[in-house]
Amino acid sequence: MSCQDHIYRGMHPRDVSRRWFFKECGVGVGAAALMHLMAEAGYAADDPLAPKSPQFAPKAKHVIFLFMAGAPSHLELFDYKPQLAKFDGTLPPPELLKGYRAAFINPNSKLLGPKFHFRRYGKTDTEISELLPFLGEIVDDVAIVKSMVTDAFNHAPGQLLMNTGTMQFGRPSMGSWTLYGLGSDTRDLPGFVVFSSGAKGPSGGDSCWGSGFLPTVYQGVEFRSGGDPVLYLSNPAGVDRPLQRDSLDALKQLNQMRLDVTGDSEVATRINSFEMAFRMQAVAPDLMDIAKEPKETLELYGAEPGKASFANNCLLARRLVEKGVRFVQLYHEAWDQHGNLVKDLRSEEHTSELQSLTNL
Repeated sequence: MSCQDHIYRGMHPRDVSRRWFFKECGVGVGAAALMHLMAEAGYAADDPLAPKSPQFAPKAKHVIFLFMAGAPSHLELFDYKPQLAKFDGTLPPPELLKGYRAAFINPNSKLLGPKFHFRRYGKTDTEISELLPFLGEIVDDVAIVKSMVTDAFNHAPGQLLMNTGTMQFGRPSMGSWTLYGLGSDTRDLPGFVVFSSGAKGPSGGDSCWGSGFLPTVYQGVEFRSGGDPVLYLSNPAGVDRPLQRDSLDALKQLNQMRLDVTGDSEVATRINSFEMAFRMQAVAPDLMDIAKEPKETLELYGAEPGKASFANNCLLARRLVEKGVRFVQLYHEAWDQHGNLVKDLRSEEHTSELQSLTNL
């Protein structure tokens, strides 16, 4: 017997007490509460960002991916080439250039050997440049991969290859695949967040964190390290939370009607984006306020509240994963060394920045 049966048999709605409601309708209320709690916990079957169990038990639950696009030459830092040192200032051997074609590179250019001294460090006997003495002290705890090769030598194709596995546009990024496979541990923040610092953004553009052929609900959301994390997160004057909620409910109803007709995943993404933005308004401002961090923590990171920087983004990445964000990617593109190699690498600014990377 339902609640409505009692009402239809002569009971006026005003006579329905709270005690009677929970006594007669407890099962229905419990089921509704359970469904709500499961949805909040990410167990709703139709939620594309619900947490998923991986095939194997993971050692890591979240990812912070530092991508320093461009960067100073690895040949001057930790990839010593004795053959380059031997043939410094000479033309490449003819057999090396046979059949070789590459844009922007003159095959008649002379070979350039390393300009800085290297020495061996640690139990691994790893060769490290004089520019990175502190890295040498911890080199046994660092993995340096030298076996990777590619034909992508320009910025954009190389960045796309690194982030999506191909030099061509249109493939999902690493962060998108991670979010697609594992879901998100937070309902109030995007599962895949991107920061960008340096002189410019990555040459590969938004495709470096795009979702490719996956639904766009899995693409990275670019945050800013100052002001609102994303544009238009603050309400305009005259719009309060209740008014905004009413507006979003109306939009959600219209979008849901369209989704029911078309089944288009992009409409579902739009609904999720609106709802996510609404929830972010309550948690993101406090989360992005690094001024609340202890002074010693700010000094360790080299972070300065209110000043956009790679150091600030590193600190924000830690705060985001603590709140359940699955994948945070930090881009920093400030180097593009086609000249002034020795001068730039010895400059105080770049030396300091190189050391800050070591401290991470």
